[in-house]
Amino acid sequence: MHDRTEQVDDLHLVALPSAVGCAEMFVRFSLTEWSLRDLRDLAAETVRALTKAVVSAADPANPGMMTARARLSGGDLVIEIEPPHTVAAPPVPAGARAGVLDIGGGRTMLWAAIALPSGMSASAVPLPRRQRRPSSQTVRGNPPDEPIGADAETMQRILFGLSGRRERDQR
Repeated sequence: MHDRTEQVDDLHLVALPSAVGCAEMFVRFSLTEWSLRDLRDLAAETVRALTKAVVSAADPANPGMMTARARLSGGDLVIEIEPPHTVAAPPVPAGARAGVLDIGGGRTMLWAAIALPSGMSASAVPLPRRQRRPSSQTVRGNPPDEPIGADAETMQRILFGLSGRRERDQR
């Protein structure tokens, strides 16, 4: 077994209370995409604990940005939170191990690792196949270099509607 990262997703959030729910939804979505539904609840509880620790230590007047990351590496699902300030590792649910890593420059990273189901490694996780979808212009058959516009009368009505009441009353 090796510890090479096979898949990674991350999300940048403001370290405010809303980040807790966003980080949880992000991890649930990532694990659903990675066909690791059995780990969703434990991973969601774990990212919730890590994110709450960051948010509760943040100054609401200047919370800063944080990064939530989920990655598959070796035999583990690793959840990482890069906080805008130093935070101690919080208690995490049973089944996860956690810690704090100094990443240099006075910055730290909270991490938690959850073992993948027995016999599975990161390289064996079926990952989603993402394809580029055709643009709406291609679907409609419009050439991409053909401008799509409105006539002058429609534009005038839009601009008139967007202007303030004072400007309309002065005309």
